[in-house]
Amino acid sequence: MLNAKLTEREKIIVRLLSQDSAISVSQMSDQLGVSTVTIRSNLNSLARKGIIMRTRGGASPAFHPNVVVRQGLMTPEKNRIARAAAALVDDGDTIMIEAGTTTSLVARYLLGKRDIRIVTNSTLILTFARTNPGIHLTVVGGEFRPATESLVGPLALKELDRFHVRLAIVGTDGLTMNNGLTAHLVEGAEIVRKMAERSETTVLVADSSKYGKRGFVKVLPVTDMDKLIIDKGLSEKALQELDEAGIELILV
Repeated sequence: MLNAKLTEREKIIVRLLSQDSAISVSQMSDQLGVSTVTIRSNLNSLARKGIIMRTRGGASPAFHPNVVVRQGLMTPEKNRIARAAAALVDDGDTIMIEAGTTTSLVARYLLGKRDIRIVTNSTLILTFARTNPGIHLTVVGGEFRPATESLVGPLALKELDRFHVRLAIVGTDGLTMNNGLTAHLVEGAEIVRKMAERSETTVLVADSSKYGKRGFVKVLPVTDMDKLIIDKGLSEKALQELDEAGIELILV
């Protein structure tokens, strides 16, 4: 799966394929300065991990290019944020995790915790759930959106209504004090609102590049979030704005 551990060369190959799925083995060989035998070996490794699909003479990404690109952005920060979010989860906890490249990583850091019940609309989380015996995973139904690896729509919302959890861990496409959390897609905004409604505590996880950006759809006010976990790339002005809003800030 896309969250699998990759070598630097494998990451470059995935990026090249996401930019041009028709790129040949010989072209990748020339760009990376290695033999075609090495490239084919890397492609076979990526196929075994479920990240690409092998084709005659080449390969194509198994994931939407949008997901591949977002996975490659601010990776160290996203992992620190996800680890901090996982630290909020106790043994025997009940949580909802919204689909997203940062939110899905939270499941990676739940290894060692026991009897964690997760309700999610994310298909990326399956990578970690299948190898962690401590996770009991419920994936809601709905319409599959490849660009976000998510399940959305009326069915997903109806199924989320069946649950009540202690923590909801959600993401955002943009975050400003005036507009609050914003999303690019209406369906994604609906999922975040529903998860916040069905949880006791809502935790927003976002890297600092999201601050100051505004998406197409308004989701929720910043003050509706109980905690914000974000990296230390925020400006002093942003830190002051968040502090004045009264949200509990966890910097990583």
